[in-house]
Amino acid sequence: MSKNQPLADRMRPKTLDEYIGQKHLVGENAILRKAVESGNIPSFILWGPPGVGKTTLAKIIANQQNRPFFTLSAVHSGVKDVRETIEKSKKQQFFDSPNPILFIDEIHRFNKSQQDSLLSAVEQGIIILIGATTENPSFEVISPLLSRCQVYVLKSLEKDDLIELIHRALKNDTYLKEYDVTIEDYEAILRFSGGDARKLYNILELVVQTESSKTGSKTISLSSDKVVEILQQNIALYDKNGEQHYDIISAFIKSVRGSDPNAAVYWLARMVEGGEDPKFIARRLVILAAEDIGLANPNALLMATNCFNAVNLIGWPESRIILSEATIYLATSPKSNSAYQAINDAQQMVRQTGDLPVPLHIRNAPTKLMKDIGYGKDYKYAHSYEGNFVQDNFLPDSIADKVIYKPQSNSKELEILKRLQNLWKGKYKY
Repeated sequence: MSKNQPLADRMRPKTLDEYIGQKHLVGENAILRKAVESGNIPSFILWGPPGVGKTTLAKIIANQQNRPFFTLSAVHSGVKDVRETIEKSKKQQFFDSPNPILFIDEIHRFNKSQQDSLLSAVEQGIIILIGATTENPSFEVISPLLSRCQVYVLKSLEKDDLIELIHRALKNDTYLKEYDVTIEDYEAILRFSGGDARKLYNILELVVQTESSKTGSKTISLSSDKVVEILQQNIALYDKNGEQHYDIISAFIKSVRGSDPNAAVYWLARMVEGGEDPKFIARRLVILAAEDIGLANPNALLMATNCFNAVNLIGWPESRIILSEATIYLATSPKSNSAYQAINDAQQMVRQTGDLPVPLHIRNAPTKLMKDIGYGKDYKYAHSYEGNFVQDNFLPDSIADKVIYKPQSNSKELEILKRLQNLWKGKYKY
């Protein structure tokens, strides 16, 4: 094993028992583990953030089932590569031999024709397809292929998972175990890793080697301040795998949210120059419009949605102009997260109070029996009253006085608040 091989590769687990995280999929009696142990696995797509073990999981499955394993990257491969790999898979099919696995990383970057080229092989069982994606497959994978695949959602690694990975590396890695490393606190190393095991390993290896070179000793003590200092001095090495993608989209989102059109367009340009998928950017704008602008400027969501549709219609490179216009519009719009807060608060209320009964007067009453027991009785039809409004109760009785939507201090929502106060006498006095 070469010292030049990244720590993440040196520490890649070989079995499900060595695999850290994703207990909901590969823990005892979990759905994917059962499929692997039965030997009968479907084609499936692994959807989750970077560095949570999608590639590793695919390799483990192939290894445990002794299946031939082919891998393609959607960034570098085309239809020709897919067809050649399928032909190789056909040649490896013998009596009682398991079907080969074709692993496609970043499958969301495959276009329709590339995805179409997989359909027949998946349907005929020539290959078991395992796709990996950081994007919602519902948006990026064609329906015929999606219908032939299970979708398994991978979660960001938890703090305990990341700490266990660190301990394993320090104890078991051929090179790191030569050092006597004490980690005083984990805050910085975990924060910079962002739940990404690959980043975690990059950071760990970098800080240990840097500190050892600096002190000339293999006895090393690492504090959070020390980790930050080393990373700031070696930022080029830290980002050597080009994993700035999520940092830049974060900066873009925060710049729009912070009403800074200059910074927002700068980070947009960084993504454009870096070859980012324009549809990825457009989707983030739609989310931003709803989450951060919301009812302060309802036209923002219309603008963002039209931007997404136009990007799909126009294509590249002209779409960059559409993205720029939408970005500037959203950045310069007034901000409100009241809709975002309202659904969060409502969901929290549901989790706390459970399935509260629907008040009888607003229940559906399609049968005579339902009407006889009071379903729909005394319901007041709003359009039968002056101003098309009548004060009534539409929440479960036990939370009837709760105010979930709270308008914020911008001109649009102050108008909404005034109207609600006029309609719901005494209710909106929070």
